[in-house]
Amino acid sequence: MAQKIVAFFPEAAYGPALNSVGIAQAVEALGHKAVFLSDPGFVEVYQGYGFEAHPVNLSEPMPAEQMAKFWEDFINGHIPNFRKSPYDQIDNYVKDCWTAIVDSAKWAQKDLPGVLAKIKPDLICVDNVILFPAIKQYGKPWVRIISCSENEIEDEAIPPHLSGCAETDREGHARFRERFNTVIRPIHDDFNAFLADTGEAAYPIGQFFEASPHMNLLLYPEPVKFNRAHPLPAERFQYLEGCVRKEAAYEVPTFAAHDDKPLLYVSFGSLGAGDTELLKRIIAVIGKLPYRALVNVGGYKDQYSDVPPNVIIDGWFPQPSVIPQVDAVIHHGGNNSFTECLYFGKPAIIMPYVWDGHDNATRVEETGHGFKMPRYEWTDDELAAKIEACLTDAAMKAKLAATSAHMQAQSGPAKAAKILEGLMS
Repeated sequence: MAQKIVAFFPEAAYGPALNSVGIAQAVEALGHKAVFLSDPGFVEVYQGYGFEAHPVNLSEPMPAEQMAKFWEDFINGHIPNFRKSPYDQIDNYVKDCWTAIVDSAKWAQKDLPGVLAKIKPDLICVDNVILFPAIKQYGKPWVRIISCSENEIEDEAIPPHLSGCAETDREGHARFRERFNTVIRPIHDDFNAFLADTGEAAYPIGQFFEASPHMNLLLYPEPVKFNRAHPLPAERFQYLEGCVRKEAAYEVPTFAAHDDKPLLYVSFGSLGAGDTELLKRIIAVIGKLPYRALVNVGGYKDQYSDVPPNVIIDGWFPQPSVIPQVDAVIHHGGNNSFTECLYFGKPAIIMPYVWDGHDNATRVEETGHGFKMPRYEWTDDELAAKIEACLTDAAMKAKLAATSAHMQAQSGPAKAAKILEGLMS
């Protein structure tokens, strides 16, 4: 097949961005060209992996470093809301997010037609939670990537997206859906008015995007899939069984204490790193335990002093190269962290704060691959006990080993690249 151009448009967050990088690497391995449509603040991320990236304004234009800080400041402003349940976050964090996301779709519509005309892609992959009409109207196949929790594609038998409900809690599902739709209605009405202006049909309440008629790629692996009332048809929905990118090798440094003890990795992602008080508390607990730990503190390294000798902090880690070498992970439930732990067979303690972290935390526990812990309401002894369980629970280890073997046999990025190539042939 002659070389084709595949454009990727992930949302401006490291999880979707780096997941798309993994698929783009596999697309180029097949001899095609991958390019990125990017929030201006993320252009350098894609260029760092060797890809061409074209800026698309998703908000009022501003300098790139200011743009990169926008979501960081947004998240940090909501830290008090991280103590709330998913239900009680609907009328603050969730509402503010959807307001910003709808604004981003309106801004994108100004730039996208011109950028697409310049790039002339043969296929467009969009990893976002909202429709960009210009992509649907471009005239080439488009693929939706669901790098968040699988329940982003709704089904009445599974928990609503962002709810953190257990799969069997039907009463909780109904309560969350009703509250979400009540709070979101004015934002949804505004979005439907925008869709009408672009010639698109209105969406039903609560819906901001649709499944692609061409193909939809889900990151969730088979062992944690939800039991749907209406299973997704394989000709339009494919599960990638995780999608782990290639990253630079990482050599675990020597620790000043407990250098022969089990190794933990702690990360709340680039945005969650702003919750420095929580990370300091976790570091203090680990400092008293017979383990070693690598802790991702993001851009806040200067706020940490007196780090215990069995802990090493850094502003960034090549996570897919780190996780295979550790014994357990404490993370926020972001989808890359969630699927990478499963892919490498590592038990996780998930302390969610927002978005689908709540769903992934519930799912990791109800499928026996780790534990869900509240973000703040725990004692030092409770955290120590959960870490010990991660290291010693034989049933959990067996389940993780089976899940890891299943996922690694699939090669998600290569599977995705072949599917995309098939759509272009």
